Amino acid sequence: QFKLIVENPEKPVASGLQVTAFVEYYPESEENLQDSLFLLIEDDTVDIPVFGLIPCCYLEIESEINFGAVIANSKIISKEISIANHGSSSGTFKISYDGVVWLNIEPTRGVVKPKSVKMVKVGVCTDVPRIIKEVIKVELEGHGCTEVWIKAVVVEQVLKVLGVSSGNTLERINFGPVYFESSKTEQVSLYNEGPECMDWVAVLEDNAIGGEMGSDLQRSTDAVIQDLRLKNRTRDVDVSTLILCIPNQGTLLPYEKSLVTLCFSPKKFKTNFGVNDSPPKQDYVLFLRFEAVGNKDGYLQALTDAATAITMNPPHHVELALTGSGLPVMLTFNPGPVIKFMDCFLGEETQVLCTLKNESEYLPVTFSFHKAAHFNISPEKGKLKKKSAKDVMFSFSPHQIGTFKVKQVVDIIGTGLEKNNLQVSKTKSFHQIYLSFIGVCRSKRKNILFKVNPGITPMISNATGQFVADGTGQCTDVAPVAILKSTQTQIHTHRINRNCKSDALIAFPNDRAASIRPSEWNKKYRTIFTKTERYNYIDPEFSYTESERLSKEAHKEYYADFISSLRQHRLQKDTARQFDIYNNSVSTGLKPAEGLVSPKISITDFHKEKFKMLPLDENCLLTSRKLTAIGSRSSIKEIWSAFNAMPSSAQEKEDCSLTLTSKQLHQILIGPSTMDFGDVCVYSTTTRKLYIINNLPVHIWIQIEIENDELQQSGPLSQVVPPLTKTHIPIVFETNTLGMFKRSFTYTLNNQHLGHVLVVAKAVSVELELSARELILNPIPGYLAETEFRTTVRVYNRRNHPAEFTWKPVITDRGTAFSIHPAKGFVEAYRDLECEVLWHPGFNSPEAGEFNLCVRKGNTIKLKCFAKVTIHT
Repeated sequence: QFKLIVENPEKPVASGLQVTAFVEYYPESEENLQDSLFLLIEDDTVDIPVFGLIPCCYLEIESEINFGAVIANSKIISKEISIANHGSSSGTFKISYDGVVWLNIEPTRGVVKPKSVKMVKVGVCTDVPRIIKEVIKVELEGHGCTEVWIKAVVVEQVLKVLGVSSGNTLERINFGPVYFESSKTEQVSLYNEGPECMDWVAVLEDNAIGGEMGSDLQRSTDAVIQDLRLKNRTRDVDVSTLILCIPNQGTLLPYEKSLVTLCFSPKKFKTNFGVNDSPPKQDYVLFLRFEAVGNKDGYLQALTDAATAITMNPPHHVELALTGSGLPVMLTFNPGPVIKFMDCFLGEETQVLCTLKNESEYLPVTFSFHKAAHFNISPEKGKLKKKSAKDVMFSFSPHQIGTFKVKQVVDIIGTGLEKNNLQVSKTKSFHQIYLSFIGVCRSKRKNILFKVNPGITPMISNATGQFVADGTGQCTDVAPVAILKSTQTQIHTHRINRNCKSDALIAFPNDRAASIRPSEWNKKYRTIFTKTERYNYIDPEFSYTESERLSKEAHKEYYADFISSLRQHRLQKDTARQFDIYNNSVSTGLKPAEGLVSPKISITDFHKEKFKMLPLDENCLLTSRKLTAIGSRSSIKEIWSAFNAMPSSAQEKEDCSLTLTSKQLHQILIGPSTMDFGDVCVYSTTTRKLYIINNLPVHIWIQIEIENDELQQSGPLSQVVPPLTKTHIPIVFETNTLGMFKRSFTYTLNNQHLGHVLVVAKAVSVELELSARELILNPIPGYLAETEFRTTVRVYNRRNHPAEFTWKPVITDRGTAFSIHPAKGFVEAYRDLECEVLWHPGFNSPEAGEFNLCVRKGNTIKLKCFAKVTIHT
């Protein structure tokens, strides 16, 4: 079957030349052949083997698919395995699997062309934590059966709270006693013990069983239960102001730790009138839950028209108990709080010794006195240990005469957080105590000194008229100047000064030292008797010129007008604001504090109020009661249609372009995350609802991507959901293939945030059930024995597709005396049908019979019937 074509040279082949030979192969059967060619080179012989091979395939497949460690999040994950054909002809393969764990293998058989590779997709469902180690068998043409291992470790998504220093798992943090309005911080590590990234959010459970809000745990149970006033006040407390968690949301990489700071800031309870009647000690037991976002392994219960409540099993979470006590500052002053100093004169000092005592049994106290005029305190700062005292000296050193009543402020120093930056704690005043200081400074009696006054003699003088009482005392550096109105004296006025202006100022004759100093340019001074204008020297180097004076006055007038306009604008705004407040149909014009007390609104009553929801503060914790209140408002506003498929308005476009935080994603419920259709008949359609609850004050845009043919009738696949709205999208399942169906489809929020939903169904054929497999027919009392025997059997259709049936009797040699009506028909989905069985008595009628209930494209059930005949003698 080999043919050699060659022209052998007759002469030796010169150097550099060649001789070419062709070998042709013509196989006559499907077998491999072998032969040889002999090449004679002068005295040597070279044997050249020749092989003739028929075309065949050579298939190879990988021996293992390892998914590694994955999270149990009800998702279908897939990997591809290659089947390579290194041969020269096409080869077939067939994959079979009979294991317990569900595997999705596509395709299960096929043909691999020569010199090519065929990819096979293998998917596993990560619905429950387990170790997957399964074997699939692959039959390769020309290679036999090969085993391929499918391995995966499906683990639960675990979030742990660890101690910063120890690294151990924490279940509780005890803040201990903390003063009211102060803060105490603790740090923990949040650990993602999983192979995938995790978005987390912190939720404070303010309605958890076992929680305590401001109770005194040292009191008896009966006393706490009977304290209804405290119960009502704690019901209205916003727990998110007591506990701060920084950060309260975030993303953890696989096996990453993140530092979280917890801050406890207890608050005092107050009554409606602001009177502080809180107990000396308030104990708190709260629960902080760290939840994984986007891994909701629960389900949404089916909604009916009457039931609007939606419940979802919470995602994986870890709870951390927080305990602490709030204490008031118990710093007492003896004497106090009103401290009276002894009367003293100017320049003297009186002292009062005060004893400061810390009555608290749990905490020390750090105090600091504010500075106050005329009063000194030594020491101004200090620290008192628990149940200790310290003496402080209060001093009264007046600098002027009078009675002084001063409110002395005492700051209590502690640790608090910055308002602008809650991650930074600093030492600041968290409480103030007020003392009243009362001191009186009296004037001293003066000794009158007499001296000669060369100037004017007073109206009342002594005997000689040479001495006057000088009460100026220490003020001897000021020249005496008399300022009088010229209209008061007209006796000695010179005739040329009779018509002088009455607003001129009069100076004493002995004020020459003051008369030559610079004075105001628009004021004139005249002598007391003749009204002659005095000469006032004005230094041109230091005085204002006329233009400068005008400019200064213009500036004063400009700023005066500016300030006046601001005041007028402010008054107009206040007037308009007051008008807007009272100009409505609700206000009756009553003034506040007229004896009417406004009703108290609890957080649990928020869903009854219709108001615009403001976005939550990023530093504020989510609480379970807040989420319940928000969810109840969303449930009220149910809309099932008329949504936009894409953002159309400017507001929708702005909202749907936002990147949502973990806290915001936690307030959006899309589910159930696993949609179980149950048993579904082939060639039928079944619908389930995918609920979407938007608890945010903004629009969201959801887009669903479905690639499976069995779910193609679902829709609409794109919707813009308004704020605080609940809706659903119908998911329709239809299949023509029997067997288990597990697939997942994905959705996106605002084109950024991914999610998935697992669809589970079991495709089955139509099936009917009987109420009984054996029937005994008895005669009807009161009828003749020759009459028919009757009974009924019920046919149930428990599946979602109508079933067509036919009763076929089993005919024996004696025939049959039984009949059944109706003999054929339909049973609607989830309905039943009653059939009547008759036995016709006769001489040779058999007393037993059988029927086969044949369901079209379904099952077959056998029914046995017996007639109970009684013979009377």
